[in-house]
Amino acid sequence: MAGLIASLPSIPYPPEQDGWFSPVTATLDWCEENYVVTQYSAEIINTLTNVLFMYLAVKGIRNCLKNGHDTVFLVAFIGYLLVGTGSFLFHATLKYPMQLVDELSMIYTTCLMNFATFSYGKSRQYSTMLAIGLISLALFITLYYHYLQDPTFHQNAYAILTAIVLLRAMYVMEVNIRPQFRSREREAAKPRPHGGAKGVQEQEDVRDKAILGTMWKMIAFGLSIFLGGFAVWHLDNVYCSQLITWRRQVGMPWGFVLEGHGWWHLMTGTGAYYYIVWGVWLRHCLNYRQDEYELVWPNIWTMPEVVKRRGAMGNGRVNGSVKKEL
Repeated sequence: MAGLIASLPSIPYPPEQDGWFSPVTATLDWCEENYVVTQYSAEIINTLTNVLFMYLAVKGIRNCLKNGHDTVFLVAFIGYLLVGTGSFLFHATLKYPMQLVDELSMIYTTCLMNFATFSYGKSRQYSTMLAIGLISLALFITLYYHYLQDPTFHQNAYAILTAIVLLRAMYVMEVNIRPQFRSREREAAKPRPHGGAKGVQEQEDVRDKAILGTMWKMIAFGLSIFLGGFAVWHLDNVYCSQLITWRRQVGMPWGFVLEGHGWWHLMTGTGAYYYIVWGVWLRHCLNYRQDEYELVWPNIWTMPEVVKRRGAMGNGRVNGSVKKEL
């Protein structure tokens, strides 16, 4: 394989050099060599891979506006767009202010998703106190991170916030949708347009179990991509010198494939998009609107989205989701 790659036409890597935005002021400088492709972008692969973030964010924003999803998810997608844009500018310039835009927008968007998850079904007083607490936490992380300028602190804070919101959302999903776990209060609050007939209830239980099955497949797929991105990011940091050697041996553009941080952008961007879409669908299910909205996810090669149903079940739609060809 190495011989085959070496025989392909390639362009030698030039030496690392200064560029348009020199000098570097960020506290992080990733494994991609600086200004080897163009003087107008310090890390061109790490820069351009953020286009996926921005595309998926715009896709999510348009979907929220078109289908009337809760405002909190519209704001989440706007935050997701800010993450991608900030990362684009950070890797293009390697300037400290752009680093803060990139990294802190990740914290703010995750805090917003924590609010969406923990405030559902709670009183206005509880939601207000939760909002104040999360804003205070985000402010503390901002100021303390700026004081420390230690990337490890940001990475740990982001990982903890992400794990908390993910586990909480899984718990909320199970105890509110799975029939055997639903509380009496949850059952009593359910709209009964058909008079609560036993046959109707059984059909709804079958529908909800099918929805849960699809949700868990969606979670597993999105989480696998997200954690896979973390693994590639770690390997990129640990074996950076070896990766640079291999890139220079195979030349451009083949060496671009070995840019691990670029793969981190593509994989975590996709995983984060899956999580927000799952949150949108979960919120509609919690609001007993399973028959009004459906998840459109034909197969694993397409990006899922939640849309208003256009008609009765049919044309490949089963129990609130489109059949998947996995």
